[in-house]
Amino acid sequence: MKILVSACLLGENCKYSGGNNYNQAVCDFARGHQVVPVCPEVLGGLPTPRCPAEIVQGVVTNKEGINVDREFRAGAAKALAIAKENGVELAILQSRSPSCGVKEIYDGMFSGTKISGQGVFAKMLMDEGVRVLDAGELPKIILKNEDGKCQSN
Repeated sequence: MKILVSACLLGENCKYSGGNNYNQAVCDFARGHQVVPVCPEVLGGLPTPRCPAEIVQGVVTNKEGINVDREFRAGAAKALAIAKENGVELAILQSRSPSCGVKEIYDGMFSGTKISGQGVFAKMLMDEGVRVLDAGELPKIILKNEDGKCQSN
């Protein structure tokens, strides 16, 4: 299976802070599959590190009040094109990100409060019919069978 994965989950230092969100469960799940890493924010031309951003009234804005919506949407479009070119069947994305949040994002007040919603890229993938999983939920959907091999639910 071809799986698109937020590059930060694989250990790439592309997170806004300059670090990553390495996730062993994601790496274990993806083992044996063709993995297509992407970071929509970097693809949109944003530097690493960069000022944190959230979706404020439908527009991606950074903590300094600068509108970065164009960069987020351009990067999401490029990442979507990569997904289509590679025929990905599944995407595993970073939780709460204004690009990759699948079920929830931050509320746009930079308060740490989470709300229901999707990041720009996650929504594009969903609109295209790509199955999308939140990395934070992955351990809940992995079942151990009797011989210890993992399988998805």
